[in-house]
Amino acid sequence: QVQLVESGGGLVQAGGSLRLSCVASKTIFSINTMGWYRQAPGKQRELVAEITSGGSPRYADSVKGRFTISRDGAKNTVYLQMNSLKPEDTAVYYCRAGYGLYDYWGQGTQVTVSS
Repeated sequence: QVQLVESGGGLVQAGGSLRLSCVASKTIFSINTMGWYRQAPGKQRELVAEITSGGSPRYADSVKGRFTISRDGAKNTVYLQMNSLKPEDTAVYYCRAGYGLYDYWGQGTQVTVSS
């Protein structure tokens, strides 16, 4: 099993920045992929960004050039740096870990971008 704890959400004005953190209960290099997803009211959960154990990142087209996923192995933490935030980025952001045959999810953190 993998436990995930997210933090860093909040309220920010359009154009602002936030950094989300996800602390895993296992060394992140043993986890196949770690990523960030988001779910806005009335919409399906969607991929925002993910990173493999080898360090390869992948981004949704809507956040390319604005968001950056990174990791700190010493802290078992994956980050999502979000810049140039837009109102349409408003959602609950979830951390996900793909470990073995299973997916594990954090509890989510709310990000609200005001116009």
